[in-house]
Amino acid sequence: MALTAGIVGLPNVGKSTLFNAITKAGAEMANYPFATIEPNVGMVEVPDKRMARIAEIVKTNKIIPTTFEFTDIAGIVQGASKGEGLGNKFLENIRQVNAIVHVVRAFDDDNIVHVTGKVDPIDDIETINTELILADLETVDKRYDKVARSAKGGDKTAKAEFEVLEMIKPVLEAGKPARIVEFNAEQQKLAKGLFLLTTKPTIYVANVAEDDMADPAASKYFQQIKDYVAEEGAEVIGLSARAEEEIAGMDPADQAEFLEMQGVEEPGLNILIQAAYHLLDLRTFFTAGVKETRAWTFKAGAKAPETAGVIHSDFERGFIRAETMSFEDLDKYGSEKAVKEAGRLRSEGKEYVVQDGDIMEFLFNV
Repeated sequence: MALTAGIVGLPNVGKSTLFNAITKAGAEMANYPFATIEPNVGMVEVPDKRMARIAEIVKTNKIIPTTFEFTDIAGIVQGASKGEGLGNKFLENIRQVNAIVHVVRAFDDDNIVHVTGKVDPIDDIETINTELILADLETVDKRYDKVARSAKGGDKTAKAEFEVLEMIKPVLEAGKPARIVEFNAEQQKLAKGLFLLTTKPTIYVANVAEDDMADPAASKYFQQIKDYVAEEGAEVIGLSARAEEEIAGMDPADQAEFLEMQGVEEPGLNILIQAAYHLLDLRTFFTAGVKETRAWTFKAGAKAPETAGVIHSDFERGFIRAETMSFEDLDKYGSEKAVKEAGRLRSEGKEYVVQDGDIMEFLFNV
């Protein structure tokens, strides 16, 4: 499923360090602006504790997690919407991603250059958001007069689009992202067709000092960021990119010992990856057997045949039904046999909307 979350931020806020930690892909890091020019793309496994439990119950030989993409995008500077720095490339790269992971520096370190000369996370957020808003405002202004004329001429499609533009334009002019506008389903489709940067779902990462990794909220900057982005309803995740990169390079035993010593239950990366996965509106279903237990990605709201097609197009084309149980039921009853005896094994048809955590066996005929 070709969906990707783009990692953005000012130069030297820890974007590439975070990307390295997430993907272990070795993106270039340097203590100067624009170390990243071409976007780095890496696949990441989605951590899911449910898989180990399923494998334990069915006594599987192999576990295969699902994956999705992260893209590390060049750092932005003020004036990017007018082509400053790598502005045009940066904005085009953002247009290509489906969601934004906005990394904000939330630590003090005199040895790491800040592009503006001071650590101010709110100013950093506003710098990037302003450039995205200005780029979107230019897009909206270009469409506005043309659509207005067609709408006045009685074109129903143009009239509907003009209503959407009139909802978005004053929000952008007030310096706010278009994603705070509340659209109905039809308006949402029209807004999506404008390909605006600030309608993309966004999550913020407060890159805190290593000393704050066990409790990111203890950082003096974390609450500032959380309060600031509350208006747009965005989630903030606190982690130390440098520490997470070190943790990602450890073997599992050393990793577990290190996390225990730090008083951390799981790596911050796991939380971020799961959050980005859900930000893309992605969900997971499982297939399970002795040969392998496997996680598969589907779009929230997908029906059973479409989900079957994730595995193979023949499954969708010849779909008959899906033998289905929830992870919660398998975990509770301890075996497929016990789930069936409890009356919790379901036979779902073509109209069934698949739920996150469903364990499925598809019956098909082609």
